[in-house]
Amino acid sequence: MLHKGLIFGFVLIGLAQFSKAQSGIVEVEKDSLINLLQAFRAENGINPSTSRMISLGSKVVDKKNGKRVKVRGFRVQIFSGSSRSDAYAVQSRFQTSYKDIGSYVSYDEPNYRVKVGDFRSRSEATSFMRELRSQYSNVFVFTEDVWAYE
Repeated sequence: MLHKGLIFGFVLIGLAQFSKAQSGIVEVEKDSLINLLQAFRAENGINPSTSRMISLGSKVVDKKNGKRVKVRGFRVQIFSGSSRSDAYAVQSRFQTSYKDIGSYVSYDEPNYRVKVGDFRSRSEATSFMRELRSQYSNVFVFTEDVWAYE
């Protein structure tokens, strides 16, 4: 009986050692398309992998002498619906309140969308969106090409 107990004990100890005998090395394979995706996102300013520079304030741009160019930026959507007349009514109402901010109507079947502003940073667009929430329902920030002066 003692002999069977010793054999059983050695078998248990051997199994315990075998179950813990992992190498501890993890091998990760990275898809080659991930590097291409990261480069594309960094180039277009969509969650870039490179660290962003800290802004020390926006420079004053002379709109008379400045050149108007398209850059990647942000706009605030204030209307989305199937009625063309409603879209232009919302745009007109916005333009009477905010004369210095551009507004744009676009048609993406089946909806008309009214987007406002030409913001270079998401924080500017978000703060303007918060201001507009009291006047418009369903207000969102979108990333797209905007007009800016350089």
